[in-house]
Amino acid sequence: MNAPISTQPSSTMRSRRPVRRAQLSDEVTARLRAAIMSGTLRPGTFIRLDETAAELGVSITPVREALLKLRGEGMVQLEPHRGHVVLPLTRQDIQDIFWLQATIARELAAAATEHITDAQIDELERINQGLAAAVNAGDAETIAGIEFAFHRVFNHASGRIKLAWFLLNAARYMPVQVYASDPLWGAAAVDNHHQLIAALRRRDAAAVIEHTVWQFTDAANRLSEMRERMGIPG
Repeated sequence: MNAPISTQPSSTMRSRRPVRRAQLSDEVTARLRAAIMSGTLRPGTFIRLDETAAELGVSITPVREALLKLRGEGMVQLEPHRGHVVLPLTRQDIQDIFWLQATIARELAAAATEHITDAQIDELERINQGLAAAVNAGDAETIAGIEFAFHRVFNHASGRIKLAWFLLNAARYMPVQVYASDPLWGAAAVDNHHQLIAALRRRDAAAVIEHTVWQFTDAANRLSEMRERMGIPG
């Protein structure tokens, strides 16, 4: 079974020339990973090198490198003489992926509550206002960028930069464009951020942790439910 990747080639891939091959490989990996997690590339689908390269507007080399990385992550499997096939992603897999992110984020949230400055809280407020405007406009690309900026400020406020780096790497397994395209998720994210900011101003660590962990629990449930609606076994 073959299936195209429904998302369009990103402007990043098309406009940044020349670009380091490693960076391009990472971008292709991220696109394929998100397509697998969202169910756009369903279990059992064969990912063809030439077709994928043409669709993403890149050469075959970064696609080959991306598939090698995804094999290491257990996202695809190489079948001799046939190519790379998408492996099943179960509901438990999704719960595990987001549990790991939430576990790291919990530590960062506790530290951020203690160390964040009033200026950083004000910055989070401004960012969330921008997120609300992007959600109202239905601008998925801007929503994804602003959401990333919000969590970057929040996580760096913890002062635990190495731990924040680990969360950033774990967050590769969150298909942000899927969420950014969902207006219900957007409204919920803005409201949760608002409550998180209020808890930070009170220096209420328990509430900050609660609102932080909710984001990952909610993301896991939304992704699992979306895949179930698509009829993907899990």
